[in-house]
Amino acid sequence: MIFTIAGKELKALFASPLAWLVLTFLQLILAFGFLKRLDDFMQIQPQLIQMANPPGITELVAAPVFATTAIVLLFAVPLLAMRLIAEERRNQTMVLLISAPLSMTEIVLGKFAGLMVFLLLIIGITTLMPLSLLLGGSLDFGLLLSLVIGAALLAACFAAVGLYASCLTAQPLAAAMIAFSLLLGMLLAGETAADGLRGRDLQVPAALAQVLSPLKNFEPFAKGVLDSYSIACMLLLVAVFLILTIRRLDAARLRG
Repeated sequence: MIFTIAGKELKALFASPLAWLVLTFLQLILAFGFLKRLDDFMQIQPQLIQMANPPGITELVAAPVFATTAIVLLFAVPLLAMRLIAEERRNQTMVLLISAPLSMTEIVLGKFAGLMVFLLLIIGITTLMPLSLLLGGSLDFGLLLSLVIGAALLAACFAAVGLYASCLTAQPLAAAMIAFSLLLGMLLAGETAADGLRGRDLQVPAALAQVLSPLKNFEPFAKGVLDSYSIACMLLLVAVFLILTIRRLDAARLRG
């Protein structure tokens, strides 16, 4: 049933004009950034040839494009996730959904999976940009794979937060604002707390505070490092917000 719900949500996304607008806007920004980085690379290529160990096109073109993708997803995911549950409540179809012979876990995971497929499509299209450079050059596939994995985990973090925000209200626009505020607050609080704890030489609490900073956890992937701690932080963040969503909806079901 998870796949059935995921398929329904994916179809709803593709039927939504907002999703197409977001997808178009994302691709325009990313394509412009990619072409700008590529043009800059071509201009400095004579200087790079003179260097002993110059950075390649993957470091100078692909990595910045994925860094831009990470920032753009911070704004785009709340808009894509806002309708997942809030719209069900606004249209009064949530009652039918929770009265079906489905566990709340299946409902939440299905909606999360549907959104993730759409986000992975965005990441896949972004990946095609540097892959097109294979026609005239070579790529660092290790770094490219690291960037793809990092972007996928980052998208999962944003999607989980967005899904939780969507279950807090019956207004999709309000859900988008809550999700963005949560993400921005987490990023700022995580960075501030981690820096403050490191200043007091409290390394373990500082490391735990890093869970709240998905963009900080993305940084090792941008350098080609599959950091196990960053992966664990991202997966923990996803699990926490999915569990919070499930518990919130279970409580709403019990209240009728």
